[in-house]
Amino acid sequence: MPYVNIRVTNEGVTAQQKAELISGVTELLQKVLHKNPATTVVVIDEIETDNWGIGGEQVTNLRKKGKS
Repeated sequence: MPYVNIRVTNEGVTAQQKAELISGVTELLQKVLHKNPATTVVVIDEIETDNWGIGGEQVTNLRKKGKS
């Protein structure tokens, strides 16, 4: 049973986009690894930008500076 965890910042990812990610990842695992879609688990975690850091800085601050 494949388990895929996708983490994104919580900046307006729509329900439709999440559905497309889940469907697309499931299809990819079926195509490439011949995994059964019925037992494929996909979890999407949305992370506050204050809780995500790149290069020693919070993404919130980087976004304000236009760097990410």
